[in-house]
Amino acid sequence: MTRLETDLLDLLKEDCRISLEKLSVMTGASLEEVAATIQDLEKRRIILRYAPMINWDLTDRERVEAMIEVRVTPQRDMGFDAIARRIYCFDEVKTVFLMSGSYDLLVLVEARTLKELAAFVSAKLSTLETVTGTATSFVLKRYKEEGVIFDSEDADHRLVISP
Repeated sequence: MTRLETDLLDLLKEDCRISLEKLSVMTGASLEEVAATIQDLEKRRIILRYAPMINWDLTDRERVEAMIEVRVTPQRDMGFDAIARRIYCFDEVKTVFLMSGSYDLLVLVEARTLKELAAFVSAKLSTLETVTGTATSFVLKRYKEEGVIFDSEDADHRLVISP
């Protein structure tokens, strides 16, 4: 990767709304070079998507998130890829990681209600023939994600003194 490519990736990771003009100034590259490099990064599937970081707790949208540890039996000649592919195709699944340790896949899921999430685990995930076990942990509160702190930075941190 070129220096410009890594600089652009770092800048866009921090804020994907930065204009091409500002990226040009920040990297010292021409506007045309920045635009062409970003287009190439998208074409090569290095940049897959531009998305905001949303604090859903401050909205009225109901949602339940969980992280599910999944143990599977890998398939011959396909390893874990085939079962991971089957799992990530479900609408409820937001992220799938292959892990080392006591389980094989970490699956991050989202549903509108606890009942919907439970139905996903019991009817869709656990019934897959190569899944040998699951352990579900629910997200209760988000403190920090992707380097972004969710607690208000403007909060007054002074000790309360009462008479």
